[in-house]
Amino acid sequence: MDVEKIKDDILLATLPNVVFDGWTHQALRDGTVSAGYDVSMAVRTFPNGIPDVVEHFSAWADRRMEEEMRARDLSQTRVTDRITLAVRTRLEVLEPHQEAVRRALTYLSLPQNAAMALRLLSRTVDAMWYAAGDTATDFSYYTKRAILSGVVSSTTLYWLNDSSEGHQDTWGFLDRRLADVGAFGRTMGKVRGAGGLLNLLPSPTRFARQIRRRATD
Repeated sequence: MDVEKIKDDILLATLPNVVFDGWTHQALRDGTVSAGYDVSMAVRTFPNGIPDVVEHFSAWADRRMEEEMRARDLSQTRVTDRITLAVRTRLEVLEPHQEAVRRALTYLSLPQNAAMALRLLSRTVDAMWYAAGDTATDFSYYTKRAILSGVVSSTTLYWLNDSSEGHQDTWGFLDRRLADVGAFGRTMGKVRGAGGLLNLLPSPTRFARQIRRRATD
């Protein structure tokens, strides 16, 4: 039994239900049946319920992004351009499920899910750097991921509220954000010690506050 395939099947069948029911057990049960499985399969594949499904949603998007990146010849592409492509590719993968993403971020903004939100963000930026060919193991490993965490967070929020054709405004915003951090290398050169690193990390409290405010608009 291919557990990952079953998880993907159930996830993709659940996502349309999330638009109406939110990230709920009802949405998961209905998605499991729609995917052609007995409802008990939801418990077998996602024993912790909705937190497991939300985590798999993020992992699925990361995996799809990595697959798309591997399919491209990036040997002559600058690292900054590879990172831009990784962020853009992941959002494009999520495009058909934009409302589910919005609801997932609202779910992750709850205080009890703060640790999970940071863990998923960390995994995503780590996957992006590896997809871009990064092999750093020194202090720059952490600074690169801290910087990209802020870029991914702000760009995702912008994307969720972008009504421009083809999300062109989002891609422009992404380019500006990457330019703001000074092509990574120059910014990392200014970071010294854990204090400097923490200043670059996105604030979970501010991020959660933005999500809750936008969800009620």
